[in-house]
Amino acid sequence: MTEHAALVHGDPIPTARVDTFLEAPLGGAASHDGPAPARRPNEAPSVARQRRRWATQVVVTDELARRACADRGLKPPPEVSPAKALSLAESDVADLGSIVAAALAHSPAARTLLAALEAEQTVPETAVRDYYARNHDRFLTPEALRRGVTPFGGVAPEDLLPYDEVRDGISCELRKAAGRKAFFGWLDQARAGVTYTHGHEHPGDPSHPDHEHRH
Repeated sequence: MTEHAALVHGDPIPTARVDTFLEAPLGGAASHDGPAPARRPNEAPSVARQRRRWATQVVVTDELARRACADRGLKPPPEVSPAKALSLAESDVADLGSIVAAALAHSPAARTLLAALEAEQTVPETAVRDYYARNHDRFLTPEALRRGVTPFGGVAPEDLLPYDEVRDGISCELRKAAGRKAFFGWLDQARAGVTYTHGHEHPGDPSHPDHEHRH
């Protein structure tokens, strides 16, 4: 096996980093192609190859995030032990894709970068009000819910939580969504400087026979 899994702007990412990630236990909600162990009993070779490619993406994302944090003068918190179980929430896997969800769970640098990107987002007041107006089902009062009120037949103002009470929560949610979008945009651009060794390509890369277009 080659000594490096990928090159990031010409710098090698050791295969040992991918192996270490693959050997870590998986805690919480397991994704369809979670990282541990590197080869499961009776696992098809093609599945094991895809698992390694998936893990390479997580490790490369961590490396890219480390570099982005250094460029921005951000200091991520200390890393946890590689032996600690990696916990993936089903909601994160659904919203982010398993690669990004695992990278954020695994990488302090990725979490630090995401937090910085979220903090940079500006949510206009008009966007917050528009969200409130378009999602009345989320802001029905407990009393309205007990009466079986639905937003589809018209909602009286008294059936809704006051805008001022929910505004900050809506703004936070929209800022979080915008931060995630910015993170995906950053990652797409950052990956342009990555060259993968054979056997470590993206799991969805159609140039290899085992590819699956899943994230």
